[in-house]
Amino acid sequence: MTTPTSSQTGADADDSLPVVVPYTLAELSLYFLKLGALGFGGPVALVGYMHRDLVEERRWISEADYKEGIALAQLAPGPLAAQLAIYIGYVHYRILGATAAGVAFVIPSFVMVVALGWAYQHYGGLSWMQAVFYGVGSCVIGIITYGAYKLTKRTIGRDWLLWPIFLASALCTIVTETEYVAMFLLAGALVWFIRSPPRFGRGSPKTAAGFLLPLAIWPALELGKEAQTRLDIVLFFTKAGAFVFGSGLAIVPFLYSGVVHEFHWLDKNTFLDAVAVAMITPGPVVITVGFIGYLVDGFTGATLAAVATFLPCYLFTIIPAPYFKKYGHRPGIVNFVEGVTAAAIGAIGGSVVVLARRSIFDDFGYPHWPKVVILLATLGLLTSGRKIPEPLVVLAAALVGLLIFPYVGH
Repeated sequence: MTTPTSSQTGADADDSLPVVVPYTLAELSLYFLKLGALGFGGPVALVGYMHRDLVEERRWISEADYKEGIALAQLAPGPLAAQLAIYIGYVHYRILGATAAGVAFVIPSFVMVVALGWAYQHYGGLSWMQAVFYGVGSCVIGIITYGAYKLTKRTIGRDWLLWPIFLASALCTIVTETEYVAMFLLAGALVWFIRSPPRFGRGSPKTAAGFLLPLAIWPALELGKEAQTRLDIVLFFTKAGAFVFGSGLAIVPFLYSGVVHEFHWLDKNTFLDAVAVAMITPGPVVITVGFIGYLVDGFTGATLAAVATFLPCYLFTIIPAPYFKKYGHRPGIVNFVEGVTAAAIGAIGGSVVVLARRSIFDDFGYPHWPKVVILLATLGLLTSGRKIPEPLVVLAAALVGLLIFPYVGH
């Protein structure tokens, strides 16, 4: 068996030197299969689990590789957690590892949402799910909030330059309820120019080409005419995967405009049920596309929607990865990555506020106090130091929702 090469650990490291990788591809695939089956809490929580399990506890992935994965996932479009999983698979096992990690991470939640889609169609809706989501939604917000806090503390620290970027990005996300890749790029450029002004010489064009390659592919994704439902599914969900950045929650407004208003595949209430399905199942939030695809065109529609959504983020991760590995340790790139990461984490923090505003408060700005209690109880459990598994917290919240919804639901 050929030993995979290690990722570069310094500017002068020889990437051709073989090293012993502390895990097999099968072990990594099983880890992501388990994470996809049990990982609750949305993108922030999922990337936090990866850091805890693979960097801190098992030490399979270095801190540097993890940060590079986060930065590349924020530079490229697509769901954050899935891109990070793909990049982690790429670190030691290249394209085969990226493919195995990505598929293993997505498959469990895809199977779950397809099964729920079948039940939804055959049993006249998900009346019980409203009760479950009443409790789970507030719990998930608590998990995301705690994950965002830990990510901010670990990444931003006391850096005087990164904090204003973080706050500006968070404020922009809260006000506009969307994320802008231009802000990420501008933040990276700002830190780059302040801390290590670029010297345009040999190697710069190649470096730029590595980062701009995904941008060059974008226009090609809009070619072709919409002719039939399955083609519409492929084209629409490809655009969804190719043009939505950062948190998987950012895809929800894009999906709503297309699924409800443009194609009229679902009505508003059914779409909200689809989002609820994504929130109460583990794995990436973006897997809601599988549920939507199933309602539109059965298993074929679910498969087309999922593949079309995740294929762009897969390509936008593995294509620039060699350039990122080669040039990623240069001072200019490191500073650029720090700026991008600060802006990205700010956007994630802002999305927590947006999600809480939509879920915890009603249309008149009044809080649903049972949801507030569930949220605070979740934060209390997560910060208690008892290391309670998140799936158990989510299950408890679901049971609470089932019990209290008949009395407090609207």
